[in-house]
Amino acid sequence: MAAASAYAHCETEVRRDDRDRWLASLFLPDAARPHVHALLAFNLEMAKVRDTVSEPMLGEIRFQWWRDALANGAAAGHPAAEALLDTVVRCKLDIAPLLALIEARSFDLYDDPMPSLDAYEGYVHATSATLFACTAQILAPGFPASAATQAAGRAYAMTGLLRGLPWQVMKGQLYLPLDVLARFQLPPDEVLAHRNSPALGFVLNDLRARVRGHLKTMHAALPDCPAPLACLPAFLCESYLRRMEKPGLDPFATPIELPQWRRQWVLWRAARGL
Repeated sequence: MAAASAYAHCETEVRRDDRDRWLASLFLPDAARPHVHALLAFNLEMAKVRDTVSEPMLGEIRFQWWRDALANGAAAGHPAAEALLDTVVRCKLDIAPLLALIEARSFDLYDDPMPSLDAYEGYVHATSATLFACTAQILAPGFPASAATQAAGRAYAMTGLLRGLPWQVMKGQLYLPLDVLARFQLPPDEVLAHRNSPALGFVLNDLRARVRGHLKTMHAALPDCPAPLACLPAFLCESYLRRMEKPGLDPFATPIELPQWRRQWVLWRAARGL
């Protein structure tokens, strides 16, 4: 196994910056957990690129470094890359989905709005469903991605994007699909100006319904999933959605959070049934 310090670094990063998935990882077998932390630490590295560079080109250069690392199997002393490459080899992960995740994350570097619902679905598939599928492969080597992990990953990412709306618009980013905005006659500039409105409520309701559709698909497919624990983080989605639906909530001013005890209880209860 790669240096224990590399895996320890990954767990520290995930515990600090991806708390929900770290809590879910506590229910995984001990042998699998470090590899899942390596995968999630890689995801964090990709997710934070925009906030750590001064211009998009520098972000593209950083993404290219990760592409080269995956293609060449060379970590260059980077602990998260070292742990990820070791995980790829030991767990026999295909690097193609990881490369697709990097490609999808390039969208984050720019202020272009999400053009359509299809693009939105493609984005959450590449950036999140990939992680759920790879986690399942770590837990159940040799099994292909299942409908359950695909749906869980999409639901989890969409919930996260809805929760992140205030921070996105502060940075000039718009992840709400333009065709959904158009359907409810909501100009993108109204969202970017932090203006709450009935039309925005309709848009958010529509996207929450889409999350629940993916959750329904996940639950229906779980009996056939060889590694159902890989879907565990998605069991938090419904609790977050209900918080978003509180009467009078301003989506730009009210953080959508759950106390840690509540998250632990939801995950514990779900894990018992998987």
